[in-house]
Amino acid sequence: MKERRVIVVGGGAAGLMAAGQAARQGAEVLLLEKMGRPGRKLRITGKGRCNLTNTAALSDAISHFGSSGRFLRQAFSRFFNRELITFFETLGVPTVTERGGRVFPASGQAQDVADALVQWAHRCGVLIKTRLQVEHLMLGQGGIVGIEISPSAYRKKASHRQTHTADSIIIATGGASYPATGSSGDGYRLAESAGHNIKQIRPALVPLETSGNVAKKLRDLNLRNVSVILLVNGKKHCELFGEMSFTSYGVNGPIILSLSRQAVDALTLGQHVALSINLKPALDERKLDARLIRDFDAQGRKPFRVLLRDLVPKKLIHICIDSTRIPPDKPGHQLTAGDRKKLRKWLTDFRLEVTGHRSFDEAIVTAGGVDTQEVDPRSMASRMVKGLFFAGEVLDLDADTGGYNLQAAFSTGWLAGRSAANPL
Repeated sequence: MKERRVIVVGGGAAGLMAAGQAARQGAEVLLLEKMGRPGRKLRITGKGRCNLTNTAALSDAISHFGSSGRFLRQAFSRFFNRELITFFETLGVPTVTERGGRVFPASGQAQDVADALVQWAHRCGVLIKTRLQVEHLMLGQGGIVGIEISPSAYRKKASHRQTHTADSIIIATGGASYPATGSSGDGYRLAESAGHNIKQIRPALVPLETSGNVAKKLRDLNLRNVSVILLVNGKKHCELFGEMSFTSYGVNGPIILSLSRQAVDALTLGQHVALSINLKPALDERKLDARLIRDFDAQGRKPFRVLLRDLVPKKLIHICIDSTRIPPDKPGHQLTAGDRKKLRKWLTDFRLEVTGHRSFDEAIVTAGGVDTQEVDPRSMASRMVKGLFFAGEVLDLDADTGGYNLQAAFSTGWLAGRSAANPL
């Protein structure tokens, strides 16, 4: 029986997994990557540590993708976190589980994950060609016929355009985030040329920009164990607990990134967006007031600015004084109930107005992409073009932080590769 020829476009997490799985099913597999080597984005993900997956239960993991999560149930049911951890352990990449169920390579090096995947794909028989860009999908009456490729901008020596025939094409080009790694949105163009609808793409898991110079004054300050509420048009939209940091332009950090998707969507709609930071989430109003009374009584002769040292990080002291308008030299024993009320309000509702977000250059993932209603979740096959498959971030799928996005890339890649090699 003639081997099926499968071409995978894109050499990231989804593409490498798809290529190796297709080859293991007996297909002749060609993987095309426009950069100089595959796995460029994978090598820098998670600040170079690579948060592979999360130990959360399947239903919990799906919930992190919002309304689009249901699409992943089939892929996650076939290949999920336990299978992924075992997969990498067999490749010589043991893992460790950290706070929040986040799974990392034990070495702490994303490079080890990328290298192991590439070597595995080679062993499976995948032919990997780099610095080549897919220009067009070749379509016939029966579906996919092949592709037309050209040298990418990363190939020093030019060559003529070439065509390659194929029984199946898997588009695993990633999104539009971190374009310097090769994720510049090529997959959307190819999918659209085949008749697919592309849901509006926008940055997700992206730092947010805030008004004024407060963030700039607090630059490099990291806050732990704080609670942040995202306010849209003055109403509470969602709330997260954890870590955040300040930058010269605004805010960043795990909880900010997780809130950013909804913040970006609200900003796109022209809505007013703000962040309410609770610096003392472990204390309700009564307990916080009791602590303030106790501290102020015990150190009554000390001025307000000195008393603040036990309440907030040093960089926040002047921000607090400016916001509450409490005289910095006012002794603790002279602070009134009204002063305490203003201080409590600021400590539990430190507001920042969100005016924008950073670009795709700084976004970890892309929201939007190929409409999942046009893709069969049981196989990752296009419902519109026979022989066309999708995997990874090119699909309209994105989750918050914690390893969920990479798990989705590996799971959809696993399913797409097997399905493309055995379409029946």
